Amino acid sequence: MKPIVLASESPRRRQLLHEAGFSFDVVPVKVSEIPNKNLNVNDQILDIARRKARQALADHKSSGKGPAILISADTEVIFGGSPLGKPADRDDAYRILKLLSGNYHEVLTAVCVVDTDTGKELSHVETTKIFFKTLNDDEIWTYIATGEPMDKAGAYGIQGHGGKFVEKFEGPFDNVVGLPVAVVRHLLAKLES
Repeated sequence: MKPIVLASESPRRRQLLHEAGFSFDVVPVKVSEIPNKNLNVNDQILDIARRKARQALADHKSSGKGPAILISADTEVIFGGSPLGKPADRDDAYRILKLLSGNYHEVLTAVCVVDTDTGKELSHVETTKIFFKTLNDDEIWTYIATGEPMDKAGAYGIQGHGGKFVEKFEGPFDNVVGLPVAVVRHLLAKLES
């Protein structure tokens, strides 16, 4: 297999790939993560993951590096059919967590893989359904004070303190963390076939 490059600065994605036994380099890319409102939610997330992959491909080619497989991803928390994004500040984190309290929401991760030799690109969107327990204001503000919600879509980390708010979930746990490894394996196998 060609060397793998993770086009992400997410420490959670790095950790998931590492724990799954992959050997890879990390080369973060900078692209606009503003969703295209003309697309449905699935396609918005897929579009962002593809933008990251295509930017990584352009960067890789201009660097003169040898053949590689690039992996990019985008994760969003969807409530009521709309992406919640990352909180802008503490009050926004409170607003988001109050919305999720006692309700179902979905976490979608779009994964895109690209072969730098052929330009072949494959992608998939994975969904996990989450049910939050009902939270009181003290629980929400105590959690916000940890700082954990501030860099996460949906204002919580299931793998951290935010996990205690999850009553149940249906779908892959690692998808909620930010990278469904089974999807990565499947796309890589298809890319090589």
